[in-house]
Amino acid sequence: MNIILTVPLGHISRWCLCRCLPARCIKASRTDQILSPSNKAVLNAAPDLPLLYLFNQLVIAVALLHGASFLTTRVQIPKLEVQTAKKLTPVVSVNIIGLIFNTLCLRGVEASFFQIARGLVLPLTILVSCVHTHARPSTRVFIAAGIVTVGFLTGISPNKNLPVSASPSVVSLIYGLLSSLFIAVHAVLIKASLPHCNNSTIELAYWTNLGSAVLVAPLILFNGEVQAFISQAGSAEWDGRTFVYGSLVTGVFGFLLCVAGLLSIKITSPITHMFSSVSIGSRVPS
Repeated sequence: MNIILTVPLGHISRWCLCRCLPARCIKASRTDQILSPSNKAVLNAAPDLPLLYLFNQLVIAVALLHGASFLTTRVQIPKLEVQTAKKLTPVVSVNIIGLIFNTLCLRGVEASFFQIARGLVLPLTILVSCVHTHARPSTRVFIAAGIVTVGFLTGISPNKNLPVSASPSVVSLIYGLLSSLFIAVHAVLIKASLPHCNNSTIELAYWTNLGSAVLVAPLILFNGEVQAFISQAGSAEWDGRTFVYGSLVTGVFGFLLCVAGLLSIKITSPITHMFSSVSIGSRVPS
């Protein structure tokens, strides 16, 4: 089966990663493995509310930052200034577009296939970083990216032994590709945007989550999700607990993953961060 063929590639990339990355980067990436099944469970329970679900996660992240600022002085809420907002518009816009495609991709595929659907995020990050910095990565980086790309192509190749319900649709794969592209651009923009936030990952996380929530709010209305939520909430057949509790749990862990990702890119680089995320995300239990 296709999934089995990708296992050795995951082990190889994980071995390469463990030889060159700090342990803290590896541990931080594992949070994403917890989020994917949880997100999928919520999207299965409320498939018509993907943007509202995403909005909930963003609002929870902003609320957590405000709560943390009351508990410790190390968390500072940035002042909302128009000039700063303009400078951060590219990174915020790319972030929310990537998150939307990411959510739509997960809604359309199985959780176990999700990392494969987004498998080109590492090669695309290398490509975007090369264009942005005008620097050529080492040969080892290209080899590792090639291994991941082969795994992606093997994973999405048609397999007659798989049932039709288990095969992802072309639309879902397109969502995954677009998600990978925007995630790659976002990772590169983060490095360039940190100086606009006093080089603070907390301030950038606040701007990113708040700005993304503002941008996605009108899309919820245009997509008719407010009416859909009211209709489902009034139905006795809909179990809203999965949607509510799922939003809370994934909102908290998603916020932690956001901060960890920003720190990873700040300390290392967009390419190193993606090596960590993709390799650990595609690993299988030993």
